[in-house]
Amino acid sequence: MKRSTVNDIMEEADEFIKSFGFLLPPFAYFTPEDMRARRNDIQAIIDARLGWDITDYGAEKFDEMGLFLFTVRNGNQEDLKRGGGMCYAEKIMISRQDQLSPMHRHVVKAEDIINRGGATLALKLFNSLENGDIDHESDVTVHCDGIARTQKAGDILRLSPGESVTLLQGNWHSFWGDGGDVLIGEVSTVNDDMTDNIFADEIGRFAEIDEDVAPKHLLVSDYDKWLIPG
Repeated sequence: MKRSTVNDIMEEADEFIKSFGFLLPPFAYFTPEDMRARRNDIQAIIDARLGWDITDYGAEKFDEMGLFLFTVRNGNQEDLKRGGGMCYAEKIMISRQDQLSPMHRHVVKAEDIINRGGATLALKLFNSLENGDIDHESDVTVHCDGIARTQKAGDILRLSPGESVTLLQGNWHSFWGDGGDVLIGEVSTVNDDMTDNIFADEIGRFAEIDEDVAPKHLLVSDYDKWLIPG
């Protein structure tokens, strides 16, 4: 993805998020220079990989397959392992109309996916086989706002604004905006996008960036290059 495209997506996403009364935290608006100047103050942001995350999954077709994410808060794996401390995470996301977030599952993370506003959020769901592969046969039962819903493997679950679904470890899922763009909330256990996303197809988690212009704000995938010495 071109950096100029990433910058434009950030601006459009910020306006879309604000239109639903959700405000990003102050660090969202730090410039790269701000982050470098405050390097000693923002270690927790870097370690938790909080901030902007725009991906085309390496396919370079963002309008067809991609996702906007902003990680607002995130705990750490050590707390999760010992069962105490900050064991949770929160994201705000935008899934555009017919923009696919491809089929994947998580090994550790359980998550609530919430339609915060806009159009309908569509999710295709499968269970896992014992070896972790997609189970194309068994019915899928998930809880939507505390109420169990059962559907056939590969059927589409549709969530209207205000509705949510709880996805547990091993629940294969893909999703997209149905009928328009959707603002999505995610509340989960600790998030690890480096190791805890298992995709059905051979794709990448982060976009390759063509630096055609200077970045407006850094992506979480920029931190190692821009902020970490060595």
